[in-house]
Amino acid sequence: MATYTCNSCGMSVNASCAVCNTALTNATLTKDDGSTVQISQCQVSGCENETKKIKSPLCCGADMACSMA
Repeated sequence: MATYTCNSCGMSVNASCAVCNTALTNATLTKDDGSTVQISQCQVSGCENETKKIKSPLCCGADMACSMA
């Protein structure tokens, strides 16, 4: 499961798909300028969210981190 943690206060949240209730998996998206963004996505075949991606949530004014296991 994608667990995001705030590096400032330590708050953590888990991410799952609201359509199929499956844990999201971690991935990296490469932008046109070559920089990367950590994302989570649903990998369930046939789920309407299968091809959609989300960026990490915010806490304490910064992106929350998710370890890429």
